[in-house]
Amino acid sequence: MSFVSIAFLVFLPIVFLLYWGMQKWHRWQNACLLVASYVFYGWWDWRFLILILVTSLSSYVSGIFIGKSPYRRWWLIGNIVLNLGILGVFKYYGFFADNLHLLLSQFGLSLDMPTWRIILPVGISFYTFQSLSYSIDVYRGQLKATKDIVAFCTYIAFFPQLVAGPIERATNLLPQMLGERRFNYPEAVDGLRRILWGFFKKLVIADNCAFAVNQIWDSYFDANALTLFTGMILFAFQIYGDFSGYSDIAIGTAKLFGIRLMENFHLPYFSRNIGEFWRRWHISLMTWFRDYLYIPMGGSRTGTARTVCNVFVVFLLSGLWHGANWTFVVWGGYNAILIVLGRWLWKSSSRGEERVGWRDLGAVARTFLLVVLGWEVFRADSLSEAVDYLSCLATAFASGNVGMMVCGKLAIIYCLLLVIVEWSQRHRLCPLQLDGCWLGRYRWSRWLVYYLVFMLTFFCRGEDQTFIYFQF
Repeated sequence: MSFVSIAFLVFLPIVFLLYWGMQKWHRWQNACLLVASYVFYGWWDWRFLILILVTSLSSYVSGIFIGKSPYRRWWLIGNIVLNLGILGVFKYYGFFADNLHLLLSQFGLSLDMPTWRIILPVGISFYTFQSLSYSIDVYRGQLKATKDIVAFCTYIAFFPQLVAGPIERATNLLPQMLGERRFNYPEAVDGLRRILWGFFKKLVIADNCAFAVNQIWDSYFDANALTLFTGMILFAFQIYGDFSGYSDIAIGTAKLFGIRLMENFHLPYFSRNIGEFWRRWHISLMTWFRDYLYIPMGGSRTGTARTVCNVFVVFLLSGLWHGANWTFVVWGGYNAILIVLGRWLWKSSSRGEERVGWRDLGAVARTFLLVVLGWEVFRADSLSEAVDYLSCLATAFASGNVGMMVCGKLAIIYCLLLVIVEWSQRHRLCPLQLDGCWLGRYRWSRWLVYYLVFMLTFFCRGEDQTFIYFQF
């Protein structure tokens, strides 16, 4: 079930009323959320539920044994192997089989491997990492293993963040599932604001950009330089509006149920260097890799060469996490190179990330353009297509075919509106949090802003597009 479907708009209020009707019995609330989450997830294909049940039960059982068994390390390893094995088969089998066949063919060898047409379960990368974090935290002693199977399964399958994050930690979300929850009106109102802003970013920004981007990529061989460059810029806004919009809807929906999820984005396109960008973009994934891979490998405490190696391992695996395609691996390597170079070329500002101002615009523009170049590889279906697109762009510039007509003028206007709003409200988690600014002084002025955003979302939405991160 998609957030931007009629089914979800019917589903959410029903679950909300049932859930708060059980306010005195938090275990029944968990049961309500669990059933709702399985309905939400099984809406695409009920067979996907088998995998999430296997992941949940294996992590639940291993957690109990990790907490008390003398063989706790082997229980941890077993659970990691099982869950990564499931992820590997469903997401990477075809990729590795095809590349192994290609590699052997270079030496005149052949290997007959079964060809399986495997449907990629929605959100498998997200809930797999979430389950692994629980097992690792229990093993480290940061969390006690829970015996409440309903609360645990709800932690894994909580529907707002199930299919595209944020990737929650058990240390944050599981205690909320185990404790009592009371309806909080201000929190619910804030949740509705986040949902509205998320819908705006998805339906107005991402979907309108997607239409223009698809047009440009379908005919990039004949396009002028300005059009090709615009296609790259618009895709950067498409993926930002799409993914951060999903995160806003997820965080806002969770607040309706009295649950706080971690922030997943913090105005990443206002970053002054690539390191800062990756501290602001997909925060839940990058902190996951930091805490469970980068730091255990030694982080930046083991000398320059080892630090560089650790950075490349993290970003190459991060690229592969996004998809079974060499474009994602190259994209990860590109960002690793920028991170390493940035240690010497672009030092982080000593004023802190919260105080980006007008004098930082040069650094912000430079970082944005570097990110946009990486997104071009991310968007391409293959490395050859990525090279062809950039070759066409360079050729068009060199030949003087710059052009004046550009596709997606309306999408450009919406993106400029987004930039203006987010820049003016850059010190807030959500631009619709109007408390403390002049628009928030009066109730009528706040409601006027909400109404305008709603009307823009309703009348200026683009053609329906599937959330990009559903494929990961």
